[in-house]
Amino acid sequence: MILLKKIWTYLAIVAIAMMAAVSYELFVFPNQFAPSGVNGICTMIQYVTGVSVGYLSLLINIPLALWVYFTVSKSLAIRSMLYVVTFSLGLLLLDHVDLSPFAYATANGTSRIIGPLTAGIITGFCYSLLLKASAFTGGTDFISAIIHKNHPEKSMFSMIFMMNTAVAVCSYFVYGYQMEPVLMCILYSFTSTTVGDHFMRTGRSAVRFEIVTDQPEEIAREIITSLGHSATMVPATGMYSGLATHILVCVVNRPQAAQLCAILRRYPHTFAMMNPVNEVVGNFKHVSNNGKEVQPILDRGDGENL
Repeated sequence: MILLKKIWTYLAIVAIAMMAAVSYELFVFPNQFAPSGVNGICTMIQYVTGVSVGYLSLLINIPLALWVYFTVSKSLAIRSMLYVVTFSLGLLLLDHVDLSPFAYATANGTSRIIGPLTAGIITGFCYSLLLKASAFTGGTDFISAIIHKNHPEKSMFSMIFMMNTAVAVCSYFVYGYQMEPVLMCILYSFTSTTVGDHFMRTGRSAVRFEIVTDQPEEIAREIITSLGHSATMVPATGMYSGLATHILVCVVNRPQAAQLCAILRRYPHTFAMMNPVNEVVGNFKHVSNNGKEVQPILDRGDGENL
């Protein structure tokens, strides 16, 4: 089972890399702008010299991956290099495939905003999936991991922001002293970051209930049997009446919030407060709506498992 999950994870990384390569061929290169990070630098070099991003990405990422392998994490480096190699080979192979019927570009420059928007959405989605497989896209991620290992107090956000800013500024000079490629780079960066963050949070967000009730055991039993979650009971005292009561604290998945509200409506003298939770972490089982344990699809590469 563990071996199959590991194989599935590697296949997923390969598929994600190929999706990213196709996105570059269809939406980035035809619209003549540089995406963010190291690949943005490679894209500008390709535009000026004609040397494929596939070769340039390998040239830059191989030494960085070796550095990460020996100083940060062997598993992280190997999984990330699987992505980088597949992405690079994908670009080199796609160079020999005529994708012009599917590529998006306009002859007069109108609606060029759609290219970076689409590429940013695909990149953000790919990046969120890649992180779930405990892998990086290389480049800036490698540099961030190395710096964080030696200087954990350093802000990775600031470094990535500076690199993306440098790519955007350089694109002004590379693409004929025009502001449009600069704006397209900024739009791509913003879209990919926003979409990636959204998909990362979607699977880990939840709703926190604080339930004030005189029937905590009955409600807790329904939460356990119907929703597959548990609850924590806290003794409490109503300050207006002075009577003893109980507070149940429970965290459920967003789709289950309506079910829990329906359960609470059946109990008199019961009310609840709801708050969104961005992320739930801890060493606990993940369960489905019917209470069965859900096994993660991708291998997380804990420790130094490759």
